[in-house]
Amino acid sequence: MDITIHSSFLPQDDPDAAIAFYRDVLDFEIRNDVGFNGMHWITVGPAGQPGTNVVLYPPAASPGLTEDERRTITEMMAKGTYGTLLLATKDLDGAFEKLQASDADVVQEPTQQPYGVRDCAVRDPAGNMIRIQETPS
Repeated sequence: MDITIHSSFLPQDDPDAAIAFYRDVLDFEIRNDVGFNGMHWITVGPAGQPGTNVVLYPPAASPGLTEDERRTITEMMAKGTYGTLLLATKDLDGAFEKLQASDADVVQEPTQQPYGVRDCAVRDPAGNMIRIQETPS
């Protein structure tokens, strides 16, 4: 079986802030920006990897959610406990410098983890946890 990850979804509640973070800070391409009824679904992805996408979606648009569930999602987003994205780079220190210069919400500076990876963590404008792991050169 030949299966790849095409798209993963993360919530966003401010399209302009999401675009600024993913495009200007992480250097992702904006591949699609679809608006409907005042909401935006923004597809982003790393340059040179056209088959890997992250869809930043408005959680209010999820069908079948109750108001209590929407409130819980909003609260979890604010705490950074709802969505997570794991990224990788060969230059973790350079990536972290760019994150710091952007005033990103730094959660953890580059650290050697006891489970064998060196990584850092920030939150995107919606509160999603973004961990960036260093890959061997």
